[in-house]
Amino acid sequence: MPPETPVLISLKEALTQFAFPPANVQTSKHIIPLHWYVACRLVIEGGFDPDQIFPRPPITVKERRRALLLHHDPSAAKPGERTVFGGLKTKQLDVTVTVPTIGPVLAVSLKGTHNAFRNLTNRMEEAAGDCTNIHMAYPALVYAFWSVLRANEADDPAPVAHFKLKEDHYAGPDLAFQEGGEPTETIKRYQQALLRLSERDDLRDHPSRYEACGLTFVKARGGPAECGVYAGNADSKLDYNRMFHRLYAIFDRRFVYTAAKLRSKTKRKVWDRESPLLKETILRQDAFAEMEPRIG
Repeated sequence: MPPETPVLISLKEALTQFAFPPANVQTSKHIIPLHWYVACRLVIEGGFDPDQIFPRPPITVKERRRALLLHHDPSAAKPGERTVFGGLKTKQLDVTVTVPTIGPVLAVSLKGTHNAFRNLTNRMEEAAGDCTNIHMAYPALVYAFWSVLRANEADDPAPVAHFKLKEDHYAGPDLAFQEGGEPTETIKRYQQALLRLSERDDLRDHPSRYEACGLTFVKARGGPAECGVYAGNADSKLDYNRMFHRLYAIFDRRFVYTAAKLRSKTKRKVWDRESPLLKETILRQDAFAEMEPRIG
C-alpha cells in the first residue's frame, strides 16, 4: 500500500511501512504513514475538528441530536503539509491544527532514521533550529517533535533491512542497540539531547524547546510480521503516548482555560460513544488500543 494513501492507519502498520518500506517508495516518503496516524489520533483522542487538521484525516463529523459522531470517510482526506510563517523563513509542518481567525495552534514534526545514526547530531541541530524559527513567529504554538528510529540490534540473528548489511549483520554506525540490549553511545547522546529540547511549558520560555518530544524505537528483529514499538530503553518522558497527552493538556491551558472569550472556537470536541468509527473500529480492534477516544 503506497504510504501516500489517506487511510485510517494503526501505529503498528505505520511503523511497519516505516521500517520495511516497499522498494518503489522513496526514502523521504517512509514517514508519511505516521503523518496520517498523528492526524487521525488528533481527532479521535484529541477532539480536534478534522477540518482544522492538515493533512486532513479521512474522518468526517456528523451531528445527531446534539451528539457528534465520527465516521471513517477516505474521500474527505487531503494529503500534504501546511506551510506557515517562521521567524526566519517559511516552514512546512508535517501535521498542523489551525483554528480560523487564530492561526496554527498545535503542530507535530516527525523525523525518521533507519541507519547511519552518527548523523543524528545534525538532526538535533535541525530540530532546535526549526523549533526556534516557528516559535519566533508563533510563541503560543503547542509544538511536538517525534523521532522514530529503527531498532537495529547487534544480536539480531537474521537481520532484514532495505539498506546494505555487512556480512549478514548491521554495520557499526547502523546499530541502535549493542549485544544485550544496551543502547549505543550515539543513541544515548541523542536521547539526552531530546530531553533537553523538550518540556516547554510557558509561551515565554525559550523558543528552541518543544512542548513535548517523543522518541520511539521500531522493532526490526523478526521482519515485518514482528514489527512494532520496540520495548524498553526509552526514557518515560519521551514516550509517544505521554507526548500526545502533554500536547492536549498544554493546548487546553493556553487556548481554552486562559482565553475564556475564545473558548467557543478553541474548546476540544467530545465524540459520541455510538460513533460508527469508534464502535466498528477503534474500540473493537486491538491495533488501536493505545488511543483513548475523547468520549462523552
